[in-house]
Amino acid sequence: MLQVRASPTFLPSTSSSSSQAPTHSPFSGKSQRRGGLAAAPSANRVARRSGVVMAAAAAAAKLEDADALIDSVETFIFDCDGVIWKGDKLIDGVPETLDLLRSKGKRLVFVTNNSTKSRKQYGKKFETLGMSIDEEEIFASSFAAAAYLQSIDFPKDKKVYVIGEEGILKELELAGFQYLGGPTDGDKKIELKPGFYMEHDEDVGAVVVGFDRYFNYYKVQYGTLCIRENPGCLFIATNRDAVTHLTDAQEWAGGGSMVGAILGSTKQEPLVVGKPSTFMMDYLAKKFGITTSQICMVGDRLDTDILFGQNGGCKTLLVLSGVTSLQTLQSPDNSIQPDFYTNQLSDFLTLKAATV
Repeated sequence: MLQVRASPTFLPSTSSSSSQAPTHSPFSGKSQRRGGLAAAPSANRVARRSGVVMAAAAAAAKLEDADALIDSVETFIFDCDGVIWKGDKLIDGVPETLDLLRSKGKRLVFVTNNSTKSRKQYGKKFETLGMSIDEEEIFASSFAAAAYLQSIDFPKDKKVYVIGEEGILKELELAGFQYLGGPTDGDKKIELKPGFYMEHDEDVGAVVVGFDRYFNYYKVQYGTLCIRENPGCLFIATNRDAVTHLTDAQEWAGGGSMVGAILGSTKQEPLVVGKPSTFMMDYLAKKFGITTSQICMVGDRLDTDILFGQNGGCKTLLVLSGVTSLQTLQSPDNSIQPDFYTNQLSDFLTLKAATV
């Protein structure tokens, strides 16, 4: 089972083989967390929690009464890829659904594991798709990486080596951190000759790995040297997603493939700041003063979105417009069950309680 190193600020990511739905009524239940970054539970506490979860898991219910779910929560957190859009194509009915929720006074937050853009850049993407979303409502894993470094008081005299794209660089810059790497290292090559020795910056105190379309062997070796040879150097992953939606035509290898390469060469597990880690959930709870039992997490992935909501004590809704199919959800091999599932987000517009 894959695990990440324990952090003093958040519950580590867990594999889908050991986590299932929390035992709470979909429309009721006491808060498990309100505000503040929660300390990571002890190993025994995590084990006890996992045991209860595994024993009480139940099959997800098909969403029949959208109004009841809407009325039961104050905040909706949405994944983006596979829920709001696929690639650069907006999923039908999304703007109307978001307008409906806002008209009912619901807070909307958008959380994505895609680290290629900054929050500002995601705001522009929403705008190009015809939606006006405030930057403060958007939380990308690129932002989470910078926020995590701030939360641990990462020394400003240390540097961050980035295996990833522009989104991570922009968020690190906004947070005041020194960085190197990123897309500019995409053209660098190693000429392997007898006796060749590769230098690296000994002031690098963290290696951040995210989705990277310019991934190459130079980056693998440079990141590996920093993690192996710089004392205390952190290995931070924005996410471990197996696939992503670069286009709406097919699935593409995700950020987990880049993280896996560094894991393979360093034999060190990363700290994961994106979903399903609770770091972003704790950050949001503190920022907005949210009671997590009053949140519904809406996503298309079981092992990131739904697990993220469950780890945070939220209600969960799986939409089948992205990665997860109904067959996968109902497979005997699947241990992660959301509270509800539906075909796509716009079902909120049509699903009403059955009349007697």
